[in-house]
Amino acid sequence: SGKIPLTEDNILLNLLVETVANISLNNIEFGRLSITGLQCLLSCTYEKEKPFATPEYEVFRYSAILVAKQVSNDAHKILMRQLPTLEQLENTNSIKLENEFTDRQKVAKRLEPLIKFIEFNQIKARILIEIIEPLEIIPSEIIVSVYRRKALSNDSDSNGIRGKPQKPIDFAESNYVWDESARGSKLIIEDNGKVVRATNDLRVRQNIRAKMILENEGIFEWDVIIEKDCSASWVGVCASENFNYETWAGDQPTGWVLGSN
Repeated sequence: SGKIPLTEDNILLNLLVETVANISLNNIEFGRLSITGLQCLLSCTYEKEKPFATPEYEVFRYSAILVAKQVSNDAHKILMRQLPTLEQLENTNSIKLENEFTDRQKVAKRLEPLIKFIEFNQIKARILIEIIEPLEIIPSEIIVSVYRRKALSNDSDSNGIRGKPQKPIDFAESNYVWDESARGSKLIIEDNGKVVRATNDLRVRQNIRAKMILENEGIFEWDVIIEKDCSASWVGVCASENFNYETWAGDQPTGWVLGSN
């Protein structure tokens, strides 16, 4: 089977691929994503200029372990030991090769549908030589082809990750405050912009916006600490224009909130 095309007609597929692509595979438990689902993700992002959260070595690691898990418990345990995460590799001098990998050929066979959608050229030569090649689950012609490409480019074509590099976001501490110019009239900002509270005479739900504006595509995480309990509270996003801070965001087309009640 060939690549699954990303088309305007397949909106659901596009949305699913973009969502999963922005999640590190290390955060997805083995078994939650099927081999077919993983193949779809990799084929739709293969050599595409789209944001992708997982380094390519971790893509290979996840693929191999996922396949091994379906082959046998022994194969799964061996590859879990033989394929450390990038973080573990930074603290490891060498990986001991295990000769008792009896299911090697079965893993290699089941891995074939995924192999053609893994961008091995994005993986550093040292990892290919010391970690991946000794496993003998990748066709030798693929390994040789990658080595030749790296020799010609002096390994400079390795970004470590597929797709379009994500732009760094300026997380200056001064942006982690409430915006004085974007708040309801009954909301008071304190502690150098880090705390907001309501006046005692607040009778209707009002809104306040953080100073940091999320302009890039992607997944963002933040912590909101509610120090004093109230009947209900909401956290969400809103447009920078055509938004009324005096009335509840949930009733406005330019606001989206998730509530505690």
